[in-house]
Amino acid sequence: MQINRRNVLKGSMAATFAGTAAGLVPARAMAAPLARPLASTGELLPLVGLGSWITFNVGNNQKLLDASADVMAAFFEGGGRMIDSSPMYGSAQATIGYGLKKLGMPETLFSADKVWTSSAGNGSPQIEQSRSHWGVPKFDLVQVHNLVAWREHLELLQTMKTAGDVKYIGITTSHGRRHTELEDIMTSQPVDFVQLTYNVEDREAEQRLLPLARERGIAVIVNRPFQRGYLVERLSSSPLPDWVAETGAASWAQFLLRFVISHPAVTCAIPATSKVAHVRENLAAASGQLPDAALRKRMADYVGQL
Repeated sequence: MQINRRNVLKGSMAATFAGTAAGLVPARAMAAPLARPLASTGELLPLVGLGSWITFNVGNNQKLLDASADVMAAFFEGGGRMIDSSPMYGSAQATIGYGLKKLGMPETLFSADKVWTSSAGNGSPQIEQSRSHWGVPKFDLVQVHNLVAWREHLELLQTMKTAGDVKYIGITTSHGRRHTELEDIMTSQPVDFVQLTYNVEDREAEQRLLPLARERGIAVIVNRPFQRGYLVERLSSSPLPDWVAETGAASWAQFLLRFVISHPAVTCAIPATSKVAHVRENLAAASGQLPDAALRKRMADYVGQL
């Protein structure tokens, strides 16, 4: 069974969620996506968020700025909350700010950004500059990007959290790197969030990081769920399994995303996209009964043999 990513039924966004898995609830009544509560506060975060790396780095191109705002509009309309960015992502922060202003600053926004500088002294002004780009009064979450100067920046972020200048703090890595150091930080530091790479082919996080996050009540944001689109592109020439209906997916993108978000330690996956149809498809992946452990293994085994 082969289904193009662009041809997912729009009606799936209006599905209801009777009989969903334990610990999961609809992000809002009668609308996708499902959400998990944060262990530290109980706040609900939808399982699918919106990344901004590359796709929102559009500079001053008015057509692309408006297209990005359209993606954000569809994201919020579909029940999405978390948008993630970084000073590393070129003009992405300003693009987000443009979209938020155009949309009237949606109240449901969960703003997640990062501090990314090797200078401890530059951390605070960089965060303030990022906040200004977004146009928000303060960030919900600030993360130390790729463990750069993490000791100094975590100290700053903890001070900000204590003062009420940020709600949550965290740390990130990507490409499956520096997992040993990340594990040490998760064990020893009072972080609310950790962001890491996890997908059906990059599964090292299953061994220690995801169980540790559950043990310590740390929320997990997953980056690169599609390996920057490579997985969807590679698999598009292969048929979905004849048992795909059991997974609840209607396309390869949903198959891959449902594998990620069905892991009980995952709080939110943040695929990036520049297309409205794709953001709707991604949000629709977080509906209905999610795959259990046995089905997740079957899904990974199937992809592994292609």
